Amino acid sequence: MSVSPGPRRRILLFAPLGIAAAAGAGFLVMLRGLSSGAYNPKGVPSALLGKPVPEFDLAGLVGADRPTLTAAMLRDLERPLLVNFFASWCVPCLIEHPQLMRLAADGVPIMGIAYKDKATEALGFLRKHGTPYQRIGVDLPGRVGIEWGLYGVPETYLIDRQGLIRWRYAGPLTEDVVKADVAPLLRRYA
Repeated sequence: MSVSPGPRRRILLFAPLGIAAAAGAGFLVMLRGLSSGAYNPKGVPSALLGKPVPEFDLAGLVGADRPTLTAAMLRDLERPLLVNFFASWCVPCLIEHPQLMRLAADGVPIMGIAYKDKATEALGFLRKHGTPYQRIGVDLPGRVGIEWGLYGVPETYLIDRQGLIRWRYAGPLTEDVVKADVAPLLRRYA
């Protein structure tokens, strides 16, 4: 049975209308998620969630008295920890720094990775603003950041006791993010 040209035209005329309706419905779902807090426009998916940290071996930041940082150090942990990629040239890193200092003061282990930053500049940043990190690795060429799927700095990852990546946040940690996401996850994976 063949379809006459008339119905085909009608189908082609209604196809854009159907696509527009689907896009509108998706937009409404996004707006509802924004109002309820269920949708995070800054949330960046990661292929590494639920997987072990990528293999890496970084030299420590000279002058910061912080030894090397390796993937092996992020396995079989006593408690979950945070890995924070930062840089002295990064303005949002300065914005989030007080939150990292508070977390460290509360006993949360934080490992830092100086991303594409000269050691002297990173050291100056930490001397001026404080050092929340137990260990600091230097990723001057940015290769480790690529392995982690880094979008930019700052970016923070929560690593559970087995060394699996459980959470990722692209952007500066704020007090609200710490209360809503970091604190509950630290308790969950403790």
